[in-house]
Amino acid sequence: MIHLSTLETDHRTPTISRKMTPSATSKTTEMFQRRVKLILVLDFPMISSYTTTGLSFSFLHNRTKPKEVQRVISSQKKSRKKFFTPPRRITWRLRSVLRHPHSTSSLHRTKMADETSAAAGTSTDPGAGTESNLRTTKPGTKRLFLTVSVLISFLLGAPFLLKSTEIHRSPLPSAAISSLSDHLHSNPPSFPCHFQAIFLSPFKRSDSLLSLSIAERIKAQFSAQSCGNCKFTVSVTVDSGSSCHHEGDAASAACLWECGGGGLVDAIEGRDDQGIDELLLSAVNERTGGCAGRVYSVFVMEGRDERIVIGKHRHAWMVLKDLDDSTSVGSMIGTVFGDYFMRGGVDKGEYIPVGSDGNVVLSFSLLNSNPSDWIYDWDFQRTGEVLLGPVLEALAPVANITMESQVLYHAPKSSISYWDEKLEAYVVNTRDLPFFVNSNEWHLDTSLSASGRSKVLQFVVYVPSASECPLYIRTPEGEMSKTNAFISPMWGGVAIWNPPGCSMQSQGIHIVRDALPTQELEKIIEIFIGQLRLLFGLNSNYVKPSPKFKFLASEKGFTNWELDLLYRQHTCFNLLSSLSTLQSLSTLVESLPRMIVMDEIGKQVELSLEAANLAEKNISLGINNASALSSIRARALAEDAFFHPSIMSISYSSMEHYFAIYMPFFAPVSLHVLLAAVKEVKRYFAERSKYLAFRASKLKSS
Repeated sequence: MIHLSTLETDHRTPTISRKMTPSATSKTTEMFQRRVKLILVLDFPMISSYTTTGLSFSFLHNRTKPKEVQRVISSQKKSRKKFFTPPRRITWRLRSVLRHPHSTSSLHRTKMADETSAAAGTSTDPGAGTESNLRTTKPGTKRLFLTVSVLISFLLGAPFLLKSTEIHRSPLPSAAISSLSDHLHSNPPSFPCHFQAIFLSPFKRSDSLLSLSIAERIKAQFSAQSCGNCKFTVSVTVDSGSSCHHEGDAASAACLWECGGGGLVDAIEGRDDQGIDELLLSAVNERTGGCAGRVYSVFVMEGRDERIVIGKHRHAWMVLKDLDDSTSVGSMIGTVFGDYFMRGGVDKGEYIPVGSDGNVVLSFSLLNSNPSDWIYDWDFQRTGEVLLGPVLEALAPVANITMESQVLYHAPKSSISYWDEKLEAYVVNTRDLPFFVNSNEWHLDTSLSASGRSKVLQFVVYVPSASECPLYIRTPEGEMSKTNAFISPMWGGVAIWNPPGCSMQSQGIHIVRDALPTQELEKIIEIFIGQLRLLFGLNSNYVKPSPKFKFLASEKGFTNWELDLLYRQHTCFNLLSSLSTLQSLSTLVESLPRMIVMDEIGKQVELSLEAANLAEKNISLGINNASALSSIRARALAEDAFFHPSIMSISYSSMEHYFAIYMPFFAPVSLHVLLAAVKEVKRYFAERSKYLAFRASKLKSS
């Protein structure tokens, strides 16, 4: 409580040092009441309630200090002297003694009652009237319009802000990718193949039993359906000249052998194997040329010298003494169809040394171990390219192959060789071959044509120094290798060439400068072609089941039925790989909604998907080389899209990044604009309700 008393200087009661007349005291007291009330309302938010009766003021918990009151009063004296000039000796003291004691809860109830009365349009002040809460004029809408306009401008600008920060994302055909991937995994692509056994001699046993025996022998090679297999049909035809009949099934009538080949037996007599192979090729093209897919034929003849020859095209022929045993004959025919024409004579797990972009670089290097002993050069461009040209042409549907050559000096090997008294030469054991290649001294990776995803196959001709010449590779059986060469899977091959007449006595006599002889280079290139076959998953020299088997070599390095196998395998591998890459890219894009996806990436994905669909269509038509080319393009485009520079640079930003940039500015501004609009709307409707109440009271009074 604050009490104003006269002629008292108590430490609990403020005093006035001089006497006043009653009229002066009354006037001064009234002015003082207004003054102190103004001070307390403006400068003391801790006041819970106050009354002006008898200059008595109540403070919440007495937390306002006398010095604060004195400081405020003094500052107000200096700034507003015209309202009130207090006596010279006035001291103020807060007292907790109330005229009518109240508790904290009663003070709180007093405050709540004042607020409730104000909300109801009435006042707790005894001097206040009800008309003070009414409005006589209609409230204006200018402030409301301006405030709401600012809020609307912010709301309308939000879409433009979002558009300006939008990430460009080219749409990807995710549904088509998933659909094709599920289809290929549930139904692996199978190539249509037709196997026909043609008897050019009378066959007395049941043809139906023979065809069933052949089919069972072929099916036994595949325990489960896998990608790259043949969707085959089998037919047996007896064309002995006097009789002709067919047994089995075929995709169409055009795939069946047209009878009338009785004269082939007479034409075959007196020819060598190469001549017979070409004669049978022309006969097959003439009689089954309209079949969709690949037709593989086995001609069976009766003769005294039994033999089985597998040609370089898509047919083989057998000369058997006894044709009465249909089970044995069917087993041999099924072996040719299943083991060789379908599987290539190799087991699963072959290597696929093709880059993800479909490019392969064959790098041929001539290494001189010690130029102090001798230096050899070669004319690889003239000889090597002539011999390897047909090979590259045959493998064109599998990979885009380029060649390069170089000569290196001071390139010793890493493994240690040993002198063998029995062989009178230095030998390297097969267990030491993994350490033969010296990666520190053999600077082979000098290709400029190979990109980052191209596959480089190294083929090295190693010329040993005089201190380890002649140098040979010893097999586990203790014999010298016939080719004196070895391969390293997925890397390439090495061939050791010993200069003529090299020995320990020739060391240090004089330096020999010469070129690799053409005949020696041709032999080395033949070895490299065999190594290339091994790297592509085929056999260099087929292990014959019996001495009766013979295989004709092709000048292209690969026979037609071997190329069909490579086409099927690579088509399947490339299709599954491309779809796996596309699906990974689609999953990555969906998981990062703020990642940039350029139009170029979307175009590459679409073209890759089109190439994959085209490859699947060519598979169903039996066009193996075209399907292989389409699959290579599908995989290359998928890899280009996945490894696009815009993706590899991680040029995307998360939503947290945008919040961190824009929220410090837009959040405070937007919040103030929103609160101002809400406050102004409330104020307008409150004033409008007062005006409506005033009009209602006027109408009621009138």
